[in-house]
Amino acid sequence: MDGFLSDLQVLGPGLGTALQLAGLSLALAYVLGLVLALLVDARHQIVRIAALVVIEVGRGLPLLVILYLIYRGLPQAGLYLDPMPAAVVGFTWSIGAYASEIMRSSLNAVPPGQREAAAALGLAPRSAYRDVLLPQAARIAVPPLMNLAIKAFQLTSLAYTITLSEVMQAAYLRGSVTFEYLRTFVAAAVLYAAVAIVASLLVRRFERRLNRHV
Repeated sequence: MDGFLSDLQVLGPGLGTALQLAGLSLALAYVLGLVLALLVDARHQIVRIAALVVIEVGRGLPLLVILYLIYRGLPQAGLYLDPMPAAVVGFTWSIGAYASEIMRSSLNAVPPGQREAAAALGLAPRSAYRDVLLPQAARIAVPPLMNLAIKAFQLTSLAYTITLSEVMQAAYLRGSVTFEYLRTFVAAAVLYAAVAIVASLLVRRFERRLNRHV
């Protein structure tokens, strides 16, 4: 038991790094997702195509491939990134691509009558989006976006492949010293599960509160 608790203590800083990576990436990914969701419906065809390319490549490539392209591929083009910035860029692109689809489908789920009502009130398209469509779409998008956040945290385990010192790398290094790989990786699993389970409970509670106010 003492060894297990010791493993948890050693892995603690890695958990902090994983949470930092997830938090930074999600904040940027949600902004990117909203921008892409709006650009997909832009009037200019070139803008629409560019947004679709960013989305489809981000969704089509495995996150691990994106991380390798950024961290190990870009240096050959003269662009060097440390592990944390490289991971944030990769996660932002991948998560942002999925977030954009959630946001776009949420915008499309707003009843067409709401757009017509905004136009009847004389609201400019920008004001209609800001004051009428986006608030209603947000109520639809928030639950799946919160679930995406949980998935993003779980995916931070892939960042060890680009030498980021998160939970999995800390667990591997710990196991290579103690040779207690089973115990160490169980400790890592406990940390991931604890965060994911607590976050899932919070998401469900938020969804229930949101449904009561619909």
